[in-house]
Amino acid sequence: MGTTWSTIGGVLAVSLGVTVLVVVMFSLGVAAWARGGAGAPPHGERRGRTDRVATAAAVACFAACLAVAGYGIDLIIPG
Repeated sequence: MGTTWSTIGGVLAVSLGVTVLVVVMFSLGVAAWARGGAGAPPHGERRGRTDRVATAAAVACFAACLAVAGYGIDLIIPG
């Protein structure tokens, strides 16, 4: 039984790529959440359109991270 190095390299490349993708998506989500006012309007002011768009983008980034993590857990845990 031999080791297929190209398969191990492929798994390493995909794992590294997904890891970088999740870190970038989470970082963009944190940046968008901060730009959107962390989901709460300032005292007595109404939220502008850019605040709502930034908050929606942050939620989308966090949802993507959650989806990737959930899929990874689903792959690991049988059933």
